[in-house]
Amino acid sequence: MAKDRFAHVTYWVFDLDNTLYPPKARLFDQIEVRMTQYVMDTLKVDRSEADRLRRKYWLEHGTTLAGLMREHDVDPAPYLTHVHEISLYHLEPDQELRARIRDLPGRKIVYTNGCAPYAERVVAQRGLSGAFDAVYGVEHAGFSPKPERAAFEAIFALDGIDSARSAMFEDDARNLSAPFEMGMRTVHVAPEPIEETYIDHHTDDLSDFLSRLL
Repeated sequence: MAKDRFAHVTYWVFDLDNTLYPPKARLFDQIEVRMTQYVMDTLKVDRSEADRLRRKYWLEHGTTLAGLMREHDVDPAPYLTHVHEISLYHLEPDQELRARIRDLPGRKIVYTNGCAPYAERVVAQRGLSGAFDAVYGVEHAGFSPKPERAAFEAIFALDGIDSARSAMFEDDARNLSAPFEMGMRTVHVAPEPIEETYIDHHTDDLSDFLSRLL
């Protein structure tokens, strides 16, 4: 049973985008448009090239921001403010999910490659305020992004998390590799499963999955 495999867990780490809300909300579509525009304005390239670079940096560096910082010395603060100024009006509160997160035994945190102020807005719009003990963004890891192990280590050290007693919930499968290596229970939250040795569980319904752990 899944519940038995989580009996030792007292630290629960949740990604934000497409994890704490369903992909059908398509918030990242808005973010990608603003990312592309920022790359256009900053690097003085056309939309096609900016879109190519955005995807290239995401693949090679973990995030577009990491690529911009490492290859173009871009200041992360204005970038993070710009790309996360999006509408959240169509995000629906989920009180059932909130209750199930709150009922998990131990400490619960959000850890995103976005910035913490944006994450807090999303959490509030989803009606999840009060369900988490802390919210961490990429800035708390010194702008090192998931999937880099050093980024996870920085956040876990900051929060005092014991990875051997932890679980990670994440929609981007590659971001589960380092947590798995660190001894965490890993859960891929996505419409379709992916077969990887570092994925312990898959679910397309986070709330339902949590209900089976309580």
